[in-house]
Amino acid sequence: MKEAKKEKHDVKNVIYQFFLGWTSRMKVVVVESPAKAKTINKYLGADYTVLASYGHVRDLPAKDGSVLPELSFEMRWQTDPKSNKHIKEISDALSKADKLILATDPDREGEAISWHVQELIKSKKALKNIPNERVVFNEVTKSAILAAMDRPREINYDLVNAYLARRALDYLVGFNLSPVLWRKLPGAKS
Repeated sequence: MKEAKKEKHDVKNVIYQFFLGWTSRMKVVVVESPAKAKTINKYLGADYTVLASYGHVRDLPAKDGSVLPELSFEMRWQTDPKSNKHIKEISDALSKADKLILATDPDREGEAISWHVQELIKSKKALKNIPNERVVFNEVTKSAILAAMDRPREINYDLVNAYLARRALDYLVGFNLSPVLWRKLPGAKS
């Protein structure tokens, strides 16, 4: 008998959540750290789900062929298995959302993380017709977060391209030069 009551209560919650989903769509906000996500979620309230990317979600594998100069410097990215879990969580949250807000750090690396998250979500077809925006803030205070939400913009592709150029150079020069330096300068680190 207790089992039936519990089941009835669960059905009631499912129905409630179903109708709530029709009336109030969420906005998914992506930041880099889980601690920041928790704090920002308090500031933004119930209409937002704030999730963490846990930093960079993909990188160039440390092997030959990750940057291809002969193909206009095409880059072959690799997603870390832990990052796949975080991207899936973000993608799942987007199935109940009407907007994606990328709120990673305001520097070149943060812009790159937003771009990588956006690209991975697109590849999983989780963005579909969901608009996405980029917001930046320099402090994690309620006033700074709310002000940033009022000033959305697009991803800054100049910063993304600067990041890509830096990664390509680090890979091409560092990958070839580091072994030489290690031999010539004992104890040297890359």
